[in-house]
Amino acid sequence: MQKLTNRQEQILNLIRDAIQNTGFPPTRAEIATELGFKSANAAEEHLQALARKKVIELTPGTSRGIRLCEPSQLPEQYRSSDAANSQLYLPLVGRVAAGSPILSQEHIETNYHVDPALFSERPDYLLKVRGMSMRDAGILEGDLLAVKKTNQATNGQIVVARIGDDVTVKRFKKTGSLIELFPENPDFSVIKVDTDDFAVEGLAVGLLRSWH
Repeated sequence: MQKLTNRQEQILNLIRDAIQNTGFPPTRAEIATELGFKSANAAEEHLQALARKKVIELTPGTSRGIRLCEPSQLPEQYRSSDAANSQLYLPLVGRVAAGSPILSQEHIETNYHVDPALFSERPDYLLKVRGMSMRDAGILEGDLLAVKKTNQATNGQIVVARIGDDVTVKRFKKTGSLIELFPENPDFSVIKVDTDDFAVEGLAVGLLRSWH
């Protein structure tokens, strides 16, 4: 296995920092701007090299389709020496039954050991993503969304929200008593809800590709 070049190390660290600070990877354009590349194509070439070295996984057709490989899958020279000692034990929530709490025992499919460094904040659970409404944020069908439990959100954050008996993942905006939930896919419409029918269940703080 070839070692990373200095530039590849820079890009990998930039990706890690973006995930830790925002919960999501950077776009190619953001990488190019941060590192002074003339175009996003230069960033793409380095990302492809990192993917060939199995440090990241790329998802075609999405602006933020970059995944850090889980520590157990990284080549040994790229693993953190203390990764095994700092694992989180998170329940994976599958399909949520109408009207019942997300973390009800009947909703939990399995548990995962994961590296907390992959997330912007310490998550409480993983939620299996259904559908493609958040595609352009790099959140795809079958992905595992890391969620921090809270009932508070600020405008622009990606939330896990309950509307009546349904649970959805969308970008949050509140204006007065009007709450709007924005998809990241033009094929889907903005959802407008009244505060009486709405509750924030948690904030998205990171993302994993489902490896199983």
